[in-house]
Amino acid sequence: MIAVGVNGYGTIGKRVADAVAAQPDMRVVGVSKRSPTHEARAATELGYPLYAADPERRAAFTERDIPVSGPLSALLADSDVVVDATPAGVGERYRELYDRHDTRVVYQGGESSEIVPASFTARANYADSRGGHATRVVSCNTTGLARALAPLAEQYGVDRVDATLIRRGGDPTQTDRGPINDILPDPIAVPSHHAPDLQTVLPSIEVTTKGVTVPATLMHLHSVTVSLDATPTADDVRALFASEPRIELISTESGCVSCADIQAYVLDTGRRRGDVWENCVWTDSIDVTDGRLSFFQAIHQQADVIPENVDAIRALCETADGATSRSRTDSALGVGM
Repeated sequence: MIAVGVNGYGTIGKRVADAVAAQPDMRVVGVSKRSPTHEARAATELGYPLYAADPERRAAFTERDIPVSGPLSALLADSDVVVDATPAGVGERYRELYDRHDTRVVYQGGESSEIVPASFTARANYADSRGGHATRVVSCNTTGLARALAPLAEQYGVDRVDATLIRRGGDPTQTDRGPINDILPDPIAVPSHHAPDLQTVLPSIEVTTKGVTVPATLMHLHSVTVSLDATPTADDVRALFASEPRIELISTESGCVSCADIQAYVLDTGRRRGDVWENCVWTDSIDVTDGRLSFFQAIHQQADVIPENVDAIRALCETADGATSRSRTDSALGVGM
């Protein structure tokens, strides 16, 4: 069993912990928090040993009757791999500590790609991180793009990509985020950071990305145009996407015509936290004209990177090849709507 620690029990960390706990070949050693928040208490109530990310603040947990198993260093000492789920930019500060404990580490997309030998998506470049000491799961938007583009590139060849990413203003709990009543080019400069991020996992694809932020919290929406080397039909592309377990084709006939509809469906069918691990591609939006493919896809910013984190753990530990890991992860999580 791979012993996994999770540094940071927030939006991503708590989902990673649950996903790891569901895997037949992994166990959660523990999770860490800096502050004795409701999330820290929830972790202990769910049975996850809690460690203090900042040893000097351990007393604050005791004052709130939240049991702490030890400092972060103890968690790292007992972990084969640590998933760094700290806020963007914070993970690099722990790099020296991870190295000191010789603990393999999976960083998130908020960290610079320069701190790892390779960035990671399970579908596009699993092998690049296999046996490594550290990797970085790319951002939710980049993960969503890579999942769709990797099979297209393999099957038809991709000349270039132009994607507009219509992004939620914040997660449901991020009450300090916006806009409240506006639509922002974000950033105004083109391309957005997603283009170079995508090229860390699919370096041969020429891509332009544009970002737009809207007053919503549910999901991101991508408008994607792909210039293909071959000329498949729209039905060919639908069949290709349907063969990808982490791509879900959504028909308007189902009544799912919005991101809110998708969220309502997964909540109604028992998905914890309303998590959508899959790219949701509207089948009606798929069009191929003169070798140019267009489609809409919805990406759940809180959940789509979770299967990738699980696969990244196996890649670093060399316990499975990419296809086997993806299948094992998907089966344990119940991927497929």
